[in-house]
Amino acid sequence: MQKWEYSTVPLLVHATKQILDTWGEDGWELVAVVPGPNPEQLVAYLKRPRGGAA
Repeated sequence: MQKWEYSTVPLLVHATKQILDTWGEDGWELVAVVPGPNPEQLVAYLKRPRGGAA
């Protein structure tokens, strides 16, 4: 059975692509984006197979 690890990452609206590209390079897959504590911020939920990038 596949096991996953998860991370939550704050996203700044003006740098969203750069932040997600950086995490994607490390094998993380975006699951969801939700509003953050203020209008300038979002929160990304990411997952990847446990043990690092596949």
